[in-house]
Amino acid sequence: MSNQNDKWRKFDIVWMLNLFGTAVGAGVLFLPINAGMGGFWPLVVMALLVGPMTYLAHRGLSRFVLSSSKPGSDITEVVEEHFGKTAGKLITLLYFFAIFPILLIYGNGITNTVDSFIVNQLGMPSPNRVLLSFVLIATLISIMLMNEKVMLKITELLVYPLVLILFVLSIYLIPHWNTSVLLEAPTAKGFLVTLWLTIPVLVFSFNHSPAISAFSLSQQREYKDPELAEKHASKTLKGTATTLLLFVMLFVFSCVLTLTPVELAEAKAQNISILSYLANKFDNPYISYFGPLVAFLAITSSFFGHYLGAREGLEGLYLKMTDNKTINRKKLNYGTALFFLLTLWAVAVINPSILGLIESLGGPIIAMILFIMPMYAIHNVPAMRRYKGKLSNIFVVVMGSIAISAVVYGLF
Repeated sequence: MSNQNDKWRKFDIVWMLNLFGTAVGAGVLFLPINAGMGGFWPLVVMALLVGPMTYLAHRGLSRFVLSSSKPGSDITEVVEEHFGKTAGKLITLLYFFAIFPILLIYGNGITNTVDSFIVNQLGMPSPNRVLLSFVLIATLISIMLMNEKVMLKITELLVYPLVLILFVLSIYLIPHWNTSVLLEAPTAKGFLVTLWLTIPVLVFSFNHSPAISAFSLSQQREYKDPELAEKHASKTLKGTATTLLLFVMLFVFSCVLTLTPVELAEAKAQNISILSYLANKFDNPYISYFGPLVAFLAITSSFFGHYLGAREGLEGLYLKMTDNKTINRKKLNYGTALFFLLTLWAVAVINPSILGLIESLGGPIIAMILFIMPMYAIHNVPAMRRYKGKLSNIFVVVMGSIAISAVVYGLF
């Protein structure tokens, strides 16, 4: 195997951007408020932890998908292969129900974002919600029905401006930084509690697990050789974690250093995004224009990654329930697309307020699948034994357990 094959290609960079897009949802606009509320110093510790955490956990999940003896098996098939039929059905069901609500939130969120932009920024009357939501959701799903190359290309085009805007805004705020947040030193107990409760906020802001299965299979198809596929997958995941850390945390730190703790609490109370709050503070209409744009780009790119995961879950469930081996994949693809179109459209029209609650219920499941399942497999599945005995495995289990305990605590 020549070194030529080890080199990074355009293919890897495009997938890195796609995974970045999957991770950065509209939540990035609320992240500085949610992560910065506990003060500056816990945020510094989290910034040091979240990079390795994100990379190692997603690498574990990718290795799990690639550990199948049958190339081309997605996560739902690998789970069945390693843990048996019953566990396969259960985990596939949980996997689907952890990702599907997020997709519903995005279908609803993109409708609200475009509607709000038309009314507030363009000064036009609110369009018919039934029609608007149908056009937006149908467009997103039809992109997912195109081939992988087209979908990746469109995501790439969405992620470039997203990265650019986050970077420009972070730099724009530097002259407005103040030290008030640096002077707040929490007690040791307060520090640890803040750290504990904020870890899940960052874990989910950096989470791109719904796209990991499709990503790993794409690597497998591209590089054929299992070792090479695993090598490239790890490299790309490291690139994704690094890019997320640089651009998202720079944005978070820049916002937190610009606002005082009181202002962050005020933004939280008003339930508006950080850009809306900054636009009001600086009386700068341009910033308020960027808010809807970032939200639109972030929701759209994140929608694609979550669609990949939800589709895998739904198709996996169908195949496991029917035991149908001669299924026409194309027909199944169109069937799931129709199901998603109708459910997402219905939810976007109804615009319910309970979506966030359902999403938070899926939190512990996502964390279990991302952090715990691959580590359990390393100890119990022969195909993954070669990854045993690494310190990074302990780190992933410990951080995953902390994240899960904080998410569960947050639910009550």
